Amino acid sequence: MAVSKPDRSSTIDWLLEGDPAIRWQVMRDLNRSPEPDWRAEQEKVATEGWGARLLSHQDRDGRWTPRLYGKKWISTTYTMVLLRRMGLPRSDPRAIASCRLFLTEGQGTRRNSEMCIQSMVTALLYWFEVDEADREPVLGHLLSRQLDDGGWNCDVGSRHGSFHTTSAALEALRETAQAGGPRRDEVENAEARGQEFFLSHGMFRSHRSGEIVDQRYLRLSFPPRWHYDILRGLDYFWSAGALNDHRLADAIEVVTGKRTADGVWPLQQRWPGETWFEMETVGEPSRWNTLRAMRVLEGWEAHN
Repeated sequence: MAVSKPDRSSTIDWLLEGDPAIRWQVMRDLNRSPEPDWRAEQEKVATEGWGARLLSHQDRDGRWTPRLYGKKWISTTYTMVLLRRMGLPRSDPRAIASCRLFLTEGQGTRRNSEMCIQSMVTALLYWFEVDEADREPVLGHLLSRQLDDGGWNCDVGSRHGSFHTTSAALEALRETAQAGGPRRDEVENAEARGQEFFLSHGMFRSHRSGEIVDQRYLRLSFPPRWHYDILRGLDYFWSAGALNDHRLADAIEVVTGKRTADGVWPLQQRWPGETWFEMETVGEPSRWNTLRAMRVLEGWEAHN
């Protein structure tokens, strides 16, 4: 007896019952709604739900905590990273004020700061509307730190890329590419090399032994914070329009296998630390994971 596939429309309806941060992406990526419609929904991230709750904790100087990077996960850096993932509009003046802090006193100007932090800051500067002349040196430093294997690593002495740092760097380059800029060819070349780093590892395996590098890479989390997992990696490949390589197949199969009979994906792990609030519960259905898994799998099917 054939097993019926979960009903897509029911899953979409469930997703649309969620926060504006979820809804606008469902409208854009799964429903292919007209741009004015999903843009209007995206604007609500600043005034309703999770996005508004995060912004309510920002002080007059554009900070959430005195140190821009520090207490996990309520520092200015991690709060801004989450707002970017929610899709806070690029022109939001509160976010732009925070971005200026990164440029004047924070990680954006520290050439010796960890590359995962540099990557997060670069992504913020290119998602939000910051002057190119101000943000280009930060991008230049990120490009200069790519390793010979195509990856990046927070350990300045390492010759091998880190899954965690490389995923953050690639997300930053994707924001850069989408924003457009004077170093397009250099960015595209670095991004292609970074993609090859993940592809050569099958997204979660050692390039030497073929063994799984870390079982936590196979458990789906959100927000990822600075950590890597295969859904974070695949979602980047989706955003880059690069879900057309057969070396992604094993990771796709892992994600597919995590779908429940109800057609949704659970939240499988949370990274310990202080938060302003919790969006979802470990072990329960996750709209964040379901949204991302659906667009990845539909993108894979469209390319293969």
